[in-house]
Amino acid sequence: MTFMQNAVEYYDELYPVTAEQQEFYAAIKTHYAPPVRFLHIGCGTGALEHFLVKDGSDVTGLEVSKELITAAALHRKTQLTPIRFFQLSTLEMTRFLGKNFYNIISCLNSRIVFIREKELLKKFFIDCKTLLAQDGMLVLQLYNFYRLEKNGATHMPPRGSIRVKQDSFFVSDERGRVSLTQTIETGNGKILPVMKDEELYPLTKTEIVDFAQSAGFCEFEFYGSFSKEAFAEESAMLVCVLK
Repeated sequence: MTFMQNAVEYYDELYPVTAEQQEFYAAIKTHYAPPVRFLHIGCGTGALEHFLVKDGSDVTGLEVSKELITAAALHRKTQLTPIRFFQLSTLEMTRFLGKNFYNIISCLNSRIVFIREKELLKKFFIDCKTLLAQDGMLVLQLYNFYRLEKNGATHMPPRGSIRVKQDSFFVSDERGRVSLTQTIETGNGKILPVMKDEELYPLTKTEIVDFAQSAGFCEFEFYGSFSKEAFAEESAMLVCVLK
């Protein structure tokens, strides 16, 4: 169960575009002639889009949450920037978006793991490959589920700012089902739910390689963060670049 309306006001503080992310995307942009064509799946309120468009890149954001895509659209209007936002799921994106068009497709902040079925995850990689230009790349950022396999239940490091703190708990039950419970605590001490026992797919590096190879990806890079340090089993996050 989700309560995204509780997090919209604080979303940019919980998921800021960090200096490491800015440097990461500035570097991969150099592989393509401008304007670089970006697609961000699970764009939230559009903060990354507003960073990417500053140099004239062609930027599209997809989001399934009505609350988040409404906030993204309002942010775009106030900034007067030429960014496209669509309320679309991954199941619909190849029906409405240009095939062989995008240079870089991103799905960050573990949004990919809410594609809960293995066959739909395989379809996600195929569809991304369909939307990418010949030399395009797919960038994924997600929680490192190797840690969950070892620990059973994991409390993620809190996110936030002086106004808000987010706590996230992953739990694996005896059937292998993995769920996420997430709350935020506001500056006045009020605790609000964001997700409660929300089921997800514990996607691992091994499966990413398997699904991506089946979809036609041939090159793989794995990091522990956007700073590009080597990925290890104890890394909190997994950042993947697939080509």
